[in-house]
Amino acid sequence: MMSIIILAGAYRYYAGLAGEFGKTKWHFGLLAIAIYFGVQILFGFSYGFYKEMTQPGSLDAEGYSTFSFVNLIGWLISILVVYGGYKFLERKFEKERLQKPILEIEEIGKGEEL
Repeated sequence: MMSIIILAGAYRYYAGLAGEFGKTKWHFGLLAIAIYFGVQILFGFSYGFYKEMTQPGSLDAEGYSTFSFVNLIGWLISILVVYGGYKFLERKFEKERLQKPILEIEEIGKGEEL
């Protein structure tokens, strides 16, 4: 349930950022979802590998439907990576916005020469 809430929030904020800068909203919303799932999968494999290396056979008796401290850590890491990606894209779009008007101003009048 918590993952669904995080995914909905990530999609909403990335789509809002894309809309603010005139980009396709759903592309960036799906990017947020992909980043979240990618981090979750990478964290899950890393934790599973670590646990199996330190305590062989411990994953055979693991219950996967319970809430644990590891789930909380995975969510926090995913949120931080999604937020970092959001800030990276925000800075990138802001730089594009600053450069774009200069190009448009230089193009004024070039197509209307007599």
